[in-house]
Amino acid sequence: MKKGALFVFFSLAIIFRADGQLFMTRNGFIGFYSKTSMEDIEAENNQVYAVIDPVKKNLAFTLLMKGFIFRKELMQTHFNENYVESDKYPKASFSGTFSGELSPEKKGSYPVTVKGNLTIHNVTRSIEAPGKFDVTDGKLTGSADFTVKPEDFDIRIPSIVRDKISELITIHVKVECIPTK
Repeated sequence: MKKGALFVFFSLAIIFRADGQLFMTRNGFIGFYSKTSMEDIEAENNQVYAVIDPVKKNLAFTLLMKGFIFRKELMQTHFNENYVESDKYPKASFSGTFSGELSPEKKGSYPVTVKGNLTIHNVTRSIEAPGKFDVTDGKLTGSADFTVKPEDFDIRIPSIVRDKISELITIHVKVECIPTK
């Protein structure tokens, strides 16, 4: 499994290859959160591969769905076996662009708008969300929050647990990238 994720990561680096400097990480963060009156669900994945090209204003990430860790082991099992079917659809990915100014040589905070295609459960949907890049000590940290509907990605929630899972799932992304050599 890990070899497949590394292949995708390095493929992204080749696609984004440019005259300018690329920024990458193999330990970015994506968390998702569902809050209802019956139950709060959260899962976090710290094995997100990300590539940012500040010159071309491109960005991409990929991750293994089994990398999400839940507080309750049973939730993690149901997530992987019944909802996202991670044996059948092991990866999620995003590829897109950002608008707004970004100067990786200049320390500061840069608001941006991120647009692109998110693929989960072998279904691709367009996403647009506000985001931010922070430049400090030669690192480029990107963050964004957005929401998704499980049914938009053909993820079926059984009626018996429907009230325990929010209709809109909040996604938080944070990647701290370093320049490639």
